[in-house]
Amino acid sequence: MPNLPVSLPEWLTLLETRHSKEIDMGLERVASVKDRLHLQFHCPVIMVAGTNGKGSTCAMLESILMQAGYRVGLYSKPHFLDFNERARINGENVSDAVLIKAFAAVEQAREATSLTYFEFTTLAICQLLSEAPLDVVILEVGLGGRLDAVNVIDADVSVVTSIDIDHTDYLGDTREKIGFEKAGIFRPGKAAICADPLPPQSLIDHANAIGADLWLFGRDFNYNGDKQQWNYGGRSQRRNSLGYPSLRGANQLLNAAAVLAALEALRIELPVGAQEVRTGLAMVDLPGRFQVMPGRPSVVLDVAHNPHAAATLSQNLDNMGFHAYTYAVFGSMLDKDIDGVIAHLKGKIDHWYVTGLPLPRAATALQLKQKLLDAGVLADPEKTIQTFDSPEQAYAQAMSQAGENDRIVVFGSFLTVAGVMRARRSALH
Repeated sequence: MPNLPVSLPEWLTLLETRHSKEIDMGLERVASVKDRLHLQFHCPVIMVAGTNGKGSTCAMLESILMQAGYRVGLYSKPHFLDFNERARINGENVSDAVLIKAFAAVEQAREATSLTYFEFTTLAICQLLSEAPLDVVILEVGLGGRLDAVNVIDADVSVVTSIDIDHTDYLGDTREKIGFEKAGIFRPGKAAICADPLPPQSLIDHANAIGADLWLFGRDFNYNGDKQQWNYGGRSQRRNSLGYPSLRGANQLLNAAAVLAALEALRIELPVGAQEVRTGLAMVDLPGRFQVMPGRPSVVLDVAHNPHAAATLSQNLDNMGFHAYTYAVFGSMLDKDIDGVIAHLKGKIDHWYVTGLPLPRAATALQLKQKLLDAGVLADPEKTIQTFDSPEQAYAQAMSQAGENDRIVVFGSFLTVAGVMRARRSALH
């Protein structure tokens, strides 16, 4: 073999430049390399797809199962600051050395097959998780489901969190088309859990056609609760007097109910006690999902980048209590429904600090400004829009302008939140 990279940054640079397309739909190439790797799992696999809520669902599963004493592997994406965030074993990011070894194994098995960055890294992380001594593996799907590289693995339990309009170029422009794509992770005879309260008929039909064991929210599992606690009811298991998840936000009980349905489906293989559920929900931690940072002014980090997520963010902001002024640091990919995102949030924000992002397919700050003007944001003479080249610059300006009773909401693309996380980390050092 030719000389392979020796460091993780060198590997990632190579993978980013090698394949002509960033996204290349289809599983044939990935499946062929998977077979040459002899990649298979010897423990239960839980796979999670959905428009929003995937990360929260994976984090809750990881936290509860670790509290129950199981050895847990997690593949999630994208990362904020370090690529290693994508692969976790027992709550710890894997080391560069472990990743490099897995990359070399995939490179050898790849032979002449061309793989995208996402396909290559997915195979590498699945390979290293398959070789670790684990009791359970949680895999987060990237885009869609049916043709996502993660779907070369057969899951024992599949969870679809929510179905909304996003990635229309690849998944279709209706909930019915997107629902069919998400349902592609279901398997015959295996538990297929859907937490969306209004699932598209296409998802139900596909599950029935392949003979999956479909669990629908409201029919097979549900929740109820008051301000203090909540209860889960499943097919044969009830869990009462549960504390709210430590993740803030309006949809977290839907996600938590799906988590408990997945654990109910696996209760023979992976029994989990009531106290372990309570502690797991209380301890769960997930960066960038309505994450309220300590200190003043209040800083909220949220990767809301589609209208469904923006509606949830808007609701969560309403529940925060009084703030004199709200500043927004906002950056987005150009292929997102930016108008739909702005529509949900324009009434909540006084000062918009819009930013470009370091990717060719990102919207420029001037494009975002035009979208805000088109939405009539400046019809209110008190409101302002400023443009910046980077999230770091936008955030620095917001911090210099905001008073201690104000709040700064950083939202949009992962890259927007990551830029501000980087700025906060360097300020600490």
